[in-house]
Amino acid sequence: MSARHVGSNESSVALIGNPNTGKSSLFNALCGTSARVGNYPGVTVEQKVGKLVGSEQPIEIIDLPGTYSLAARSADEAVTIDVLCGAQQGVTRPNAIVVIVDATNLERNLYLLSQIIELELPVLVVFNMWDRVQEEGHKIDISALSTRIGLPIVCTSASKREGIDQVRQAIIAMTTGGIKALASDKTARSSFPTAFLNESESLAALLKTKGIETPRIEVDRMLIDKDGHFQTIAAKAGGPEIVQEIEQARTRLESSGCKIPLFETKHRYGWVRQQISGLVERPPANRVNSSDKIDRWLTHRWIGMAFFVLLMFLIFQSITLIAKWPMGWIEFSQGWTQGIIEQWIAPGALRSLLSDGVIAGIGSVLIFLPQIAILFLFIAILEDCGYMSRAAFVVDKMMSTIGLSGRSFLPLMSSFACAVPGIMATRTIESVKDRMVTILIAPLMSCSARLPVYILLVSAFVPDTTYLGGWLSLQGAVLFAMHCVGALVAIPTAWFLRKFFFPGAASTFLMELHSYKWPSWFVLFQRVRERVVAFVSRAGTLIFCTSILVWAAGYFPGDHQALEQAQSKLESLTASGDAADTQAIDGATASINAARQKLIDESFLGMAGKTIEPLVKPLGWDWKIGVAAIASFPAREVIIATLGTIYSLGSEEDESSDSLKDQMKAERWPDGRPVYSLATALSIMVFFALCAQCSATLMTIKRETNSWRWPLFSFVYMTALAYIGAWLTFTIATWLGMGS
Repeated sequence: MSARHVGSNESSVALIGNPNTGKSSLFNALCGTSARVGNYPGVTVEQKVGKLVGSEQPIEIIDLPGTYSLAARSADEAVTIDVLCGAQQGVTRPNAIVVIVDATNLERNLYLLSQIIELELPVLVVFNMWDRVQEEGHKIDISALSTRIGLPIVCTSASKREGIDQVRQAIIAMTTGGIKALASDKTARSSFPTAFLNESESLAALLKTKGIETPRIEVDRMLIDKDGHFQTIAAKAGGPEIVQEIEQARTRLESSGCKIPLFETKHRYGWVRQQISGLVERPPANRVNSSDKIDRWLTHRWIGMAFFVLLMFLIFQSITLIAKWPMGWIEFSQGWTQGIIEQWIAPGALRSLLSDGVIAGIGSVLIFLPQIAILFLFIAILEDCGYMSRAAFVVDKMMSTIGLSGRSFLPLMSSFACAVPGIMATRTIESVKDRMVTILIAPLMSCSARLPVYILLVSAFVPDTTYLGGWLSLQGAVLFAMHCVGALVAIPTAWFLRKFFFPGAASTFLMELHSYKWPSWFVLFQRVRERVVAFVSRAGTLIFCTSILVWAAGYFPGDHQALEQAQSKLESLTASGDAADTQAIDGATASINAARQKLIDESFLGMAGKTIEPLVKPLGWDWKIGVAAIASFPAREVIIATLGTIYSLGSEEDESSDSLKDQMKAERWPDGRPVYSLATALSIMVFFALCAQCSATLMTIKRETNSWRWPLFSFVYMTALAYIGAWLTFTIATWLGMGS
């Protein structure tokens, strides 16, 4: 049943370990910057592969998703065991395996090792976090333990780059035959009940009669994991007869006293305790370390929640403060490039395409990179230092009231940067129902793509008032509130989905709270780099293409002769430098704006906007806002460029553009009332906070659920929520006197 991929002369070694054992740090230390990230063929689980640095022969290092066991319950775990067994499509089976172990928690981590050695491949054991072993007072006889287990053990502190050379040399030795697979009589399986071993042999023989060659570990997992990954594969390969035989075998084992799956846990932990007996000395049980002292406060029911909310508030305040400088540099570079184009190319369609379409499209992608990079950096720091698991623990009780567990917290938190990796992170959720609900509410988290809309409207229409001696800004508070809107709406939405679409009890939440540690800055840099590259390659392409389409819709059809003549006249007057022509320059500028406005009104964009105006008017919007919102459905980020085009300023405008803000403030309804007010601004922000304006997110939902039903469902329900929310916001804000 497993595909035995051969034919490549290049050796490959898989890295595997429990979550938070420092696997990523070790991978980056071994491979440097040679790593590439993609998806495994045919599935959406992330594939991370690199070349071993310092090896004369090419050795490929595969960083597998973190897992606690080979009992595949999630998509990540299923791919992990498929790769190790050689069953993953298009992936060669590794020649050897490196198991990374948290040396401060041997009993828990060696459980996975007891399963890995049954794959009958050479195995290297890496005891990571050795610096903490020494700091906390653990004592381990490495030499004796290595002899007893029958496997080489290397001690490392990957975050400090200690022991990396020894791991590298051991990997080279494994791939050249210097390390052999462990004998089967030394594995935990050798102590399994005879009844189970017999049933496993019988099932393997039955599969063989059907022409299905299946490794022993896969047959074992068919019997142990009810409705598990390999039972599903067996059903596809052998039909109902195989499934029936598996069920009958389980029934016979239960009647003989072999309780499934409890017996496996009993025997594997028995094997682990037998291996470490007399060789491991732990610090006194009543010893309180620094992590325990911190956790008394950060995991407290009320103090922990207050700290979490305050931390999130400070993070979002910091993003706007730190990002404005690099965003200013990008804006300056964009304006300088457009100026060069205007100097060398005469007014016309080509110049407009290059300046307002191409350069503005690229700029609308790059302008968000500082915000995205900073947000990903904060999230990576919280994950790497160990706080994220505490935050998940703190919010678990609250999330259980809506039918989810703390395990959904991490994907939702990631969605504040971008919903795409957040949705992909749901693969670690074992419960299918919990995973589906988390996927469907993840887009409600206020991702970084919404930030430009918030910044533009908050800075233009929210009073710049400060409190507490300037430490608290009203604009910053509104910005934080907008980030909270989606999360607050997600609470009743998740409850509704769990009750009516995915009924059932909430799954239990178990997560190890590893000791706090200083983040590895190299690992943080790699993570942020990978996410930024993924944004540019995935969302950036879409944003760029959408910007070109919006330019074309706003440029055609129409007679551009008047606009081009006015532009030529202005450039001629400006080049002459004659101060006496100031009035003429103002007149030419006014002519350009009037010509642009007429073209927009008569363009495809204008025609579409006037058609939908009756639909958006109850929200306090005119047709121009409606068109900008529609144009931003493929990607929220393009609304600023769209508004710049519609208001005849060019699509190079961004959220910090004073000219765009001034034009928005100057917009009037036919009766003279201003189009934009605080009520209108709040209505637009609420709409963007709740609407599914991201085709990349919808495509990711499709890939993760393998169905168009759920992205369509997400689009419809979120658009309805956004419309209702925007209407309520405008109505209430107008009633409170914010409509003028």
